[in-house]
Amino acid sequence: MAKEILRKANAVWEGNLRNGEGTINTESKALLEKPYSFATRFENQPGTNPEELIAAAHAACFSMAFASTLKKNGYEPERIETNSVCTLAPKTGGGFEITKMQLSVRGQVAEIDEDTFEEIAELADAGCPVSNLLRCGLEIELEVELLE
Repeated sequence: MAKEILRKANAVWEGNLRNGEGTINTESKALLEKPYSFATRFENQPGTNPEELIAAAHAACFSMAFASTLKKNGYEPERIETNSVCTLAPKTGGGFEITKMQLSVRGQVAEIDEDTFEEIAELADAGCPVSNLLRCGLEIELEVELLE
């Protein structure tokens, strides 16, 4: 049986929402002191934001799941390109919520027809861990500590 894999990230935010700023780090250092702010999230200024990172995670996971599902079904994928769009929309009463994820996938796979390609993409989506998380949600454990 495979063992559980833990992936870690850290974000620090200083100041209030509109005028503050933060940094994001990942354990692998793929993101290291990557800045983000109100402007990068809500005003399309250069820099990253949580929704962009969710979209990137979804595109990456789906591409891998699709390649795996193609192979399991007897096809040899040459290239899978997944573009992902995460929609952040205003909520009634204030605030924002993620309302939709859109995946657009193009692939090069020898000896496969369009219908089979689409069927296997749907199987891959059903097995993609990030797709399933976004579709169903998950338990969130929250630990808090107030610093003085």
